[in-house]
Amino acid sequence: MAATVVVNIVVGPLVKIVLEKASNYLLDKYKVMKGMEEQHEILKRRLPAILDVIADAEQAAAHREGAAAWLQAIKKVTYQANEVFDEFKYEALRRKAKKEGHYKELGFSVVKLFPTHNRFIFRNRMGRKLRKIVRAIEVLVAEMKDFDFKHQQPLRAYNQWRQKDHDIFDPEKITSRSRAKDKKKLVDILVGQANNADLTVVPIVGMGGLGKTTLAQLVYNDTEIQKHFNLLLWVCVSDNFDVDSLAKSIVEAALEKNGAEAATSMRTKTPLDGLQNVVSGQRYLLVLDDVWTREVHKWEQLKACLERGGMGSVVLTTTRDKGVAEIVGTVEAYNLGALDGQYIKEIIETMSFSCLKKGEERPAVLMNMVDEIVERCSGSPLAAMALGSVLRNKTSEEEWKDVSSRSNICTVESGILPILKLSYNDLPPQMKQCFAFCAIFPKDYEINVDKLIQLWIAHGFIIQEKQVRLENIGKQIFNELVSRSFFQDVKQVQTTIGEIEQDGACYVRSTCKIHDLMHDVALSVMENECALATEDPGKIGYVFSTEEPSQSEWLPDTARHLFLSCKEPARKLNSSLKNSSSAIQTLLCDSFMSRSLHHLAKYSSLQALQLRLLGSFPLKPKHLHHLRYLDLSRSLIKALPEDMSILYNLQTLNLSGCVSLRELPRQMKYMAALRHLYTHGCPELKGMPRDLRKLTSLQTLTCFVAGSGSNCSNVGELGNLNLGGQLELHHLENVTEEAAKAANLVMKKEVTELTLKWTVGSDNVVDEPSSRDDAKVLEELKPHDGLHAIRIHTYGGTTFPTWTAMLQNIVVIHISHCKKLQWFFSGDINTSFAFPNLKELTLQELVCFERWWEIDNVTQGEVVMFPRLEKLRISQCEKLTALPGQPTFPNLQITRIERCPELTTRVESPKLSVLKMEGHDVQLFQWVARHMTSLTNVELHSLVDSTETTSAVAEDGLREVLDCKEKWNDHDFPLTVLVLQNFKSGITELCSCFVHLQDLSVWRCHALLHWPEKEFEGLVSLRKLVIHQCENLTGYAQASTEPSTSSEKSQLLPRLELLVIRKCESLVEVFNVPASLRVMEILYCKKLESISGRRLLQGQSASSIHQGPSSIAEVSSSPSSGVGVENLETLKLVECHSLTGVLRLPSSLKVLDIDSCSGLTSLESHSGELPSLEYLYLWSCNKLSSLLDGPRAYSYLQSLYIKNCPGIKAFPTSLQQRLGSIQEEYTDAHYYGSKHVTLTFSITSY
Repeated sequence: MAATVVVNIVVGPLVKIVLEKASNYLLDKYKVMKGMEEQHEILKRRLPAILDVIADAEQAAAHREGAAAWLQAIKKVTYQANEVFDEFKYEALRRKAKKEGHYKELGFSVVKLFPTHNRFIFRNRMGRKLRKIVRAIEVLVAEMKDFDFKHQQPLRAYNQWRQKDHDIFDPEKITSRSRAKDKKKLVDILVGQANNADLTVVPIVGMGGLGKTTLAQLVYNDTEIQKHFNLLLWVCVSDNFDVDSLAKSIVEAALEKNGAEAATSMRTKTPLDGLQNVVSGQRYLLVLDDVWTREVHKWEQLKACLERGGMGSVVLTTTRDKGVAEIVGTVEAYNLGALDGQYIKEIIETMSFSCLKKGEERPAVLMNMVDEIVERCSGSPLAAMALGSVLRNKTSEEEWKDVSSRSNICTVESGILPILKLSYNDLPPQMKQCFAFCAIFPKDYEINVDKLIQLWIAHGFIIQEKQVRLENIGKQIFNELVSRSFFQDVKQVQTTIGEIEQDGACYVRSTCKIHDLMHDVALSVMENECALATEDPGKIGYVFSTEEPSQSEWLPDTARHLFLSCKEPARKLNSSLKNSSSAIQTLLCDSFMSRSLHHLAKYSSLQALQLRLLGSFPLKPKHLHHLRYLDLSRSLIKALPEDMSILYNLQTLNLSGCVSLRELPRQMKYMAALRHLYTHGCPELKGMPRDLRKLTSLQTLTCFVAGSGSNCSNVGELGNLNLGGQLELHHLENVTEEAAKAANLVMKKEVTELTLKWTVGSDNVVDEPSSRDDAKVLEELKPHDGLHAIRIHTYGGTTFPTWTAMLQNIVVIHISHCKKLQWFFSGDINTSFAFPNLKELTLQELVCFERWWEIDNVTQGEVVMFPRLEKLRISQCEKLTALPGQPTFPNLQITRIERCPELTTRVESPKLSVLKMEGHDVQLFQWVARHMTSLTNVELHSLVDSTETTSAVAEDGLREVLDCKEKWNDHDFPLTVLVLQNFKSGITELCSCFVHLQDLSVWRCHALLHWPEKEFEGLVSLRKLVIHQCENLTGYAQASTEPSTSSEKSQLLPRLELLVIRKCESLVEVFNVPASLRVMEILYCKKLESISGRRLLQGQSASSIHQGPSSIAEVSSSPSSGVGVENLETLKLVECHSLTGVLRLPSSLKVLDIDSCSGLTSLESHSGELPSLEYLYLWSCNKLSSLLDGPRAYSYLQSLYIKNCPGIKAFPTSLQQRLGSIQEEYTDAHYYGSKHVTLTFSITSY
């Protein structure tokens, strides 16, 4: 068996960084090393000598303790030298800025705050430091000779891997085939729990690297699973099983899926309350990925909340630990076996020979060795990808044998970590350093790729090459690491409008993650150089944690890179740094900092800093000379310190989403190293500082605000800057035609997204002169033809310039609030173009927009415009009558049309799945009829129009829908979500066409008079029903002399789990609800007499069925009563004044909320108690005098809220006994003597 694989200590790149800094021309130009020339020359000789043998030393350190100790000593002194030469460089930059007048412009009040820069003092101080470093290196060079390290020729040239960016192996297709059987079994298990009232927890267990997470993803994305569950959530757990943090993560995941309901949950008192609200009544699938904890009490605490979900809810977990599976699982764990050898072989062969040219034959001698490599992977796809990436650059039999001999066979004990370490050791030195740095991030952290590359550059990990941008080299390194499987889940994230406006997020960003085993490799390299502080006090960092108040042990003196994701990060830092001598180079904090920082001088080694601030900037720029990366995004700062401009090394400054930021430092022009400036999402920013053109290294400027003052830069300052990526130009009303031309946007070939925004006055009126000026300015702001996205806001012209028609590569167009825009294209524009690559088009509040061309002609109607369009939104374009060209959009998937009463175009889009539309009934029906086979989510809002003519036309539109249904022979149309508003007729017929409907909402449809029993029988998949403001709805169509049987009732909505009825003022009775119902909410239905679902007898009212004071409105779980709500968990009644007498409740109830139901006198249950009740809220029920009593009536009660119920004179005995042990009590004091606890609590409304 091969020897244990140890990751190589990486020192070479660090030595190379120091050598480059020691050779910087600025040191000689500004004579900052005067008097230290001898030491300087010694270093410039010794460092190359070390570099000559460093590769051999790094390999020897894996099996020679002396060599490892020597390398650690080299690493330590190199870090010191790196900081010293940073100080020399900063002094050179300071002298340069002083010579250019920076000090004079800052003024004495700022200059006096600087540390002393007396040249004599500086020379003495730095001379001592440099001599100390030279002595240490001389000793190490002497020892180096004793070790007899040899010079090694690099195995590959840099360019060899650099050219392979395009060839990244994607194993997803192999994975989906290889795990098809496993996926099918799991899908069957999950769907098979549909009628299980208890929460099901299914663990997937297997060795690390077998593909547990990948299998869970395949199950999660399966079409049958997507249809079966109405809420799907995914949360990675990893080491940190903090219950509150986990609950918060689940709620945040729900927020992405259904924002409104989850947003309500975020406002609850605790994260666990929010979690309960999110899952309550929902059939959900929750994936908890990578669970480690064996702490039963934590799991039970979380599980208690998750059990509030609807029938058939499932939690799917992945874990390497069988003990964990036994604790959490409610069914037998799914043990994931090794991947079949044929698939391992396919992965290895695909990766190993990916460098061969197309048609080139794979060498037979190497193909014969594949089986041996397959054996070493033991069925692990991750091990196969790791070994395949190593072999990809090996072309001889000897090299393959060497890899095979150095790779251990995977075992349960060792896992695949030895193979992953071997894969790491095979990386070029520069890549090793870049990947090892990623140990700073928590496991499963979603890494922003651009940010990661900027951090690599900030630390000097990427070596400059002639005429190649550092960022481009960084992307090449990242792509190579992706191809070697060091990064995974790489994706382009399209930011939502809300994220852009609220968080200042970029429109498009790339993200990635690191497999947790690869993360372990990075940690093993970095040893104690990374420290992590998380929410869970028992899980602090890679090192270990301690209880408060002594927190310093999580931060050893060797730590250089810190990541804080915890409450009160300032407090943790202040206490930890008090007695620490750590030379912190990276501090990334992703939680808000509300306290001030102490020990400010201890941040003097920082090269990268990320803070979220509630107040002013807490550090002094005079202590941050080495800082190259500063991220203050989403902070609540109003301004930066003026002396921030002395950060001459700063490369990245991220201020995005700083909604209170008003100004930037006036002397930013001296920050000559600045490469990336993020200023989008800062609505209070009124201008940019003067002379921005002097920032010649600037590549990213996300938002330029054109100010009106003399101290502001004009947009013309951008002319010679080679900007790329996202660029927004705001306050264009302050820009002249000349300045717009000088901006030279047409030559900025790397700009991908351009936003042009004017600002109008409070009267929101654009006058004639400004309209002409806007048109001239826009004409001069012509971008290059390869632009990806353009957004134009509040433009005052009547048409767009000719260049807009030339954007044939454009993918996204957003036009909004252009009050005078009448048409897009003037009469002299060629109409043969079609925007062939456009995928997203948004037109919003264009009140004068009439048509697409100034002059209509025949050929325009023959053009297929936007052949690739996927998303279309048109809102408040009151004069627009038609869509351009032929009404055919072959790829359109999402359409939203609102407040466009004249838009009557009938569109054909075979892929349309989401339709949100406002219009006349006939239009809405016709849109549905044309797309019934593809629609999955529909929201229709009928415009009020009650003429006989329009009613007849609407019937014709409905007939199209019904004809389509017959044409397709009752085809199973895929629609699952349907919202109908203001319809005058046809809603029941429309609903009956869609048997897969799961979510139905009906708003203000006054033609709905009775419960549509016949149509309900067909909605066998419906889970959520909302009826709102249907004022004429009364109940069943006619009375029956015979009570309905249980079998009859079971036919209506058999899977319904959530029923909400609001403001139906004529409603007398609820339909017979099914046994599947979990949540019932009835609000503001003042005539409601029965919620039992029983038909009324002929000629009787609901109240006359039961005579005298015992008349009831009944919700019962008793089989004899024939009402099937035995699984009801939440009941909410508000202002249902006609409900009188006794309210009988099922024993399954967990939440009871009754507000202002003045006719109720008593609460009862057939079992005599409510053993599952957790939350009881009673408010302003004047006649209510009797509550349930029984030994188990309130055993699980957690929250009690009773106010303004004068009929209740005292609590029943069983409730009295629970007082004091209930978590939250808010009641009138007289109910139980002097005890009175006040709390604030939030009720979720569905």
